[in-house]
Amino acid sequence: METRVLGRTGRDVSVVGLGCWQLGADWGEVGEEQAMAILDAAVDAGVTFLDTADVYGDGRSERFVGRLLAQRPDAGLVVATKMGRRANPHVPEAFTLDAFRGWTDRSRENLGVDTLDLVQLHCPPTPVFSSDEVFDALDTLVEEKRIAAYGVSVETVDEALTAIARPNVASVQIILNVFRRKPLEEVLPAAAEAGVGIIARVPLASGLLSGKYDESTTFAENDHRTFNRHGEAFDVGETFAGVPYDVGVAAAREVAAQTPEGATTAQLALRWIIDQPGVTTVIPGASRPDQARANAAAADLAPLTDEQQDALRRVYDERIREHVHGRW
Repeated sequence: METRVLGRTGRDVSVVGLGCWQLGADWGEVGEEQAMAILDAAVDAGVTFLDTADVYGDGRSERFVGRLLAQRPDAGLVVATKMGRRANPHVPEAFTLDAFRGWTDRSRENLGVDTLDLVQLHCPPTPVFSSDEVFDALDTLVEEKRIAAYGVSVETVDEALTAIARPNVASVQIILNVFRRKPLEEVLPAAAEAGVGIIARVPLASGLLSGKYDESTTFAENDHRTFNRHGEAFDVGETFAGVPYDVGVAAAREVAAQTPEGATTAQLALRWIIDQPGVTTVIPGASRPDQARANAAAADLAPLTDEQQDALRRVYDERIREHVHGRW
């Protein structure tokens, strides 16, 4: 699979990675054997970048990834985790060096490593991005070799631009997909100029861009696509990319019409992200091994044509823009 340098980490990573939220919680049940099979399938398909977090299943996802690292030490994997959502209350004052040490020590134990490849602030309160003390603390973690590099996961374009201006931020993780195009305007050019990596998350808009859902589709009670549709648990932009479900279903049908022969709509949507200048890697999740393999295969698709790009832009402008563009 094609690889790109992940910003200031200097590490090569696959253009399609694996988001490991599903392996922890909030997407229905994923059993232990199934979780390991998903990880193995992704690595076998060429994935070398795994993204997890300390709160995914209260460390469950990290522990699965740690088991994979122990079983496949020669796979050349880069693992990114996140910290900050364990703070209770989730306020700027909670983001201290002592807290960082405790959170990263827990992640190091879960993953079975001495030094974490990449730690990302996990969508912290907006004032955190402007705090010199926070970034000084992150620099200290690097000096102490608890972490090799740090980045941020953001909700908004403004947060991303604030982080990119920091001299040691290695990467920015942001929602980017056919239904969330605003980062193309400023964030991706700014990141490219600064040498900051871009990790694209929620690439399939929580599955909407698979083209497999309709107005009658339901999800399990413990699936965030049921319990967070209106932002009840966390930012609503993380669920269906913030697009009202019925609007997204209708728009996804128009996206599906652009799918090339022999490909899936999900692969089309992933290829669109890979094609955007400045993107380093995209991190779709998977709840089955075959999904992980199919997502990885998106890297083999030819770049989208101008006609396909134009059609997808029209879908956004005519159906989606009014619901999301001004909010994030």
